[in-house]
Amino acid sequence: MSEGKKLSLPRKAATPDTSKQRSVGPSGPRARKLQEARQPARTAPAAPPPRPSRPVAADPDGPQRLSKRMTELGLCSRREADDYIARGWVRVDGVVISELGSRVLPHQQIELDRAAQAMQAQRATVLLNKPIGYVSGQAEDGYEPAAVLVTPDNQWEGDVSGRQLHGFLRNLAPAGRLDIDSTGLLVLTQDGRIAKQLIGDDSEVDKEYLVRVQGHLDDKGLRLLNHGLTLDGVKLRPAQVSWQNEDQLRFVLREGRKRQIRRMCELVGLTVVGLKRVRIGRVKLGILPPGQWRFLGTDESF
Repeated sequence: MSEGKKLSLPRKAATPDTSKQRSVGPSGPRARKLQEARQPARTAPAAPPPRPSRPVAADPDGPQRLSKRMTELGLCSRREADDYIARGWVRVDGVVISELGSRVLPHQQIELDRAAQAMQAQRATVLLNKPIGYVSGQAEDGYEPAAVLVTPDNQWEGDVSGRQLHGFLRNLAPAGRLDIDSTGLLVLTQDGRIAKQLIGDDSEVDKEYLVRVQGHLDDKGLRLLNHGLTLDGVKLRPAQVSWQNEDQLRFVLREGRKRQIRRMCELVGLTVVGLKRVRIGRVKLGILPPGQWRFLGTDESF
């Protein structure tokens, strides 16, 4: 080899750079559409379920409907309140309010016009000694309501109210129930205030019953009758239950569930064979004969 002559070596084949290779196939807008069609469709993520809204408690110090406030104060029933408002017989802080749905604050003073007071004074409340075979309210299954007994002929001669009945009393409603096979004191009234006092959800007026029973009752059963029984999944309020004599119990209740005393007795193994209501609040049945009635006296209250 002669000096100065360079030896040429064979060059290695260049390795293709695959990182920059383009895909083989059609290109352009049409190709992009085809590629998008082959890809699975994307779905939007499901929205989270809405959170249940919590009931907003009413503000006891906030405004409330005038008619409701009148009922709470014992001025009248809700229906009577709407009637008095529409007649312009209600004043709030000395101002006549005649628009239904008006609202008031708890501290505001509410007064009834003398015309409303006079109308209330004319509304009757009667005390009836209901016999067996009459229902307390609407007629049912061929049985008559107890209100049909409130006639001039059935007014008790010992009624000292000085009032006489002429014809029939309209809109006379029972303030509480007394079963068809129970007897004793039943209140019927035209006065919404008395109805609310006796059968309202917050009523604290107690009722006394004498109950003849059959069966055996031990000390545990007697304690359960006083407190600890449940009806229809609801725990009963405390009662006062004691022996009146060897076959008769005395019940004092502050609630009036349907056939409550009979069902209470069944739960402790007793059968009721006679039930008589003898007192509601401070008003007693006394010697009022069965099937007769008298007016509630002006000096009486429940």
